[in-house]
Amino acid sequence: MFALPLQVIDNFLLQYNLGQVLLLVFVLATLAALTQRSLKIIAIQTMAFGLLFMLVPSIDGPPLYLYLGIGLLMVAPMAYVSAGR
Repeated sequence: MFALPLQVIDNFLLQYNLGQVLLLVFVLATLAALTQRSLKIIAIQTMAFGLLFMLVPSIDGPPLYLYLGIGLLMVAPMAYVSAGR
């Protein structure tokens, strides 16, 4: 029943590493969060993705995503505090 969608997802994921897929999901999620017009939501989401970028892609990907995660974890708390209400 779910064989065809899973094969499509598998064929897509075989072309890219996990860091690239997480980066795409981060960009799409940030665009979706922009519709809420809340900097706190974007900051919390950035913290979560920073943690993901630090933990997950460092296993099999290049260290670029590790540095991206560190950068996101440094910027996100400042954005959260500056968001105010």
